[in-house]
Amino acid sequence: MDLKHPSARLIVAECKAEGLLRNQCAYVLGTAWHETGAFKYMREIWGPTAAQRKYEGRKDLGNTIAGDGRKFMGRGFVQITGRRNYTDWSKRLGLDLLKEPQLAERPEIAVKILVKGSKLGTFTGKKLADYITLSKSDFIGARRIINGTDKAALIAGYAQKFDDLLLLEGYGVAKPITAPKPPLVAPVPPEYPERNPFWAALFAILKWIFGRKPK
Repeated sequence: MDLKHPSARLIVAECKAEGLLRNQCAYVLGTAWHETGAFKYMREIWGPTAAQRKYEGRKDLGNTIAGDGRKFMGRGFVQITGRRNYTDWSKRLGLDLLKEPQLAERPEIAVKILVKGSKLGTFTGKKLADYITLSKSDFIGARRIINGTDKAALIAGYAQKFDDLLLLEGYGVAKPITAPKPPLVAPVPPEYPERNPFWAALFAILKWIFGRKPK
């Protein structure tokens, strides 16, 4: 696990663009790492398994038409699932994900769904700011942003590791402001004696004293 993977770099860049805090970005990365099997799979591996068969007809997912279960399987960094989510993100992105659901697998599209969706709480109604702020990092509770409490502790562990990596990279740490160096000023040469009133007077007196002719 590191931040060198192209998917990680893409996600970090999007998090910065959306103004996410470092710990929020860490949780987003942890979510993507888990949902894609360490950035390997941008589409759900279809069996179908017993759980996948239950996608069919699930009203909470918006799957009301026969075949919706498989058509709107999990895709992208957050594995959005169901007609409801695909409809929502079609409107948000200006794309027809209902006609071409595979578009959600493209990294440049998937990253917007992942980051913006987590920030706004479009998946479950829960958003990043509900659990992760400047003063707290409830990485376990934050699983409710995506999928209840499923694998919450596991993903929290991923998020903590990413948080450490982001801290080392300097995410969210302002660069120190250094005071500008003063401009170089040429030294001012000492005044010539004749230009200084004191020395001018002194020299005048000495000249008068030593310039007098002896009587």
